Amino acid sequence: MPHISVKMLEGRSEEQKKRLADALVKTLTAELHCSGHYVTCTIEDYSAAEWQKVFKEEISDKPADKVFKKAEYDPKDLL
Repeated sequence: MPHISVKMLEGRSEEQKKRLADALVKTLTAELHCSGHYVTCTIEDYSAAEWQKVFKEEISDKPADKVFKKAEYDPKDLL
């Protein structure tokens, strides 16, 4: 079943995360024509230093055909 995983820099409120999850689930169910009953969503926060490893593992090291939106920034600029 569809699972949405959001990894981002820390600093957003719980309310912002709840609104984001709701919006993502709504969009996913509309685009995939499936019930929200089957969709899960996680949100994980990282410091700028922790993000360096996440960026490498989740974006840089992924095959190009798995990354549908490429980064337009250098993660080192966040440090």
